[in-house]
Parts: sequence; structure tokens; C-alpha cells
Amino acid sequence: QVQLVESGGGLVQAGGSLRLSCAASGRTFSSYAMGWFRQAPGKEREFVAAISWSGGRKNYQDSVKGRFTISRDNAKNTVYLQMNSLKPEDTAVHYCAAKYSSMSFYYTSISAYDYWGQGTQVTVSS
Repeated sequence: QVQLVESGGGLVQAGGSLRLSCAASGRTFSSYAMGWFRQAPGKEREFVAAISWSGGRKNYQDSVKGRFTISRDNAKNTVYLQMNSLKPEDTAVHYCAAKYSSMSFYYTSISAYDYWGQGTQVTVSS
């Protein structure tokens, strides 16, 4: 069982930055691929970024490439999402997710993930 707790959301002006954190419980965090997803009001949840258990492989949604960076610190059981040059369309509840993976790979599908956090609100004003 893995429990995930996100933090770092808030209100920011367009062009600003935020860093989201996702702290995981359990001793086997380094065995889990991690992902960030988001859901805006009235829209379906969508993939944002993913990282393999080793941190060596990463993938991003096209709309955030060059602006967002996913990283992880396995010693701290934490995954991060650094968000720069934020836009109003980035406004959403952001969720982190974990998937046990024996391979060093990332996963972009919602259905692939086993555990989810409660989400943290990101609001970008224009």
C-alpha cells in the first residue's frame, strides 16, 4: 500500500512558477513509477508528466514541454513537478499517482496507475 500526499499548489499570476511535491509513504518508493495528472472543471483528467522509478526516463504532455520538469528524490520518497511560465489554462487540480514497476519505464495512461493522491489546486490568473 502506498499513500500519496500532494502539496505546493496555490494561486499565481500568469508567467509565474510553482513547485508541486508529492510525498509517498512506504519503504519501496524506488520501485514505483510516478506520474502527475490534472483535471480542470468540466474536463476529464489528463496526463501531465511521468517519470520512471530510476528517474532516468521522463515524458511530458506536449502543452507543458519546456515549461514543466518532473523529478524525484528516492531518498526522500518524494516526486516533484516544477512548473514555470504558468498559463491560465494550467488551472486545475493536480494529482500525483504511483505504479509499481519492475522495469525502469514511465506510464502515461490513467488506468496504469495503482495509487492516487487527493490532489492540490493550482490556479493561474491572467
